[in-house]
Amino acid sequence: MSEPFVNGDVHHRACGICPSRFHAVGDFDVFERPTPECPFNRTDGHRYLKDGTPVCVHPEKVGLPAGRYKSENARLTVGLDLPPDPSEVVPYLRELLWNAAPVLLDDLITQAQKQMVERFPEMDPLTVMRRALG
Repeated sequence: MSEPFVNGDVHHRACGICPSRFHAVGDFDVFERPTPECPFNRTDGHRYLKDGTPVCVHPEKVGLPAGRYKSENARLTVGLDLPPDPSEVVPYLRELLWNAAPVLLDDLITQAQKQMVERFPEMDPLTVMRRALG
């Protein structure tokens, strides 16, 4: 059995009954909000699709974009688009990276560095990343 996505982190923003605390990334779906498609199960406090797929309904808390990762084998990806104003890059990255799921960090950092080089050649990506993550 694989490790849960949120493993023992009591300070994580995910709800106490979130599927991310019991299942690995890819073993549950993430919806934008509760819907009739994933009703609340009063017996165990979780939400499920008809096929039994566990569902998280707070993507902003779990740090994953909405997607049908388990039920439809959706690929876990996230896009990054740096703001046009260079003075907003560090705050944007700080917010994005601190709230992103750990499994997304490598890809987000790679995207950020590539976009910085292309859009803001005067910026040192390493310095910007240190400021954003520090």
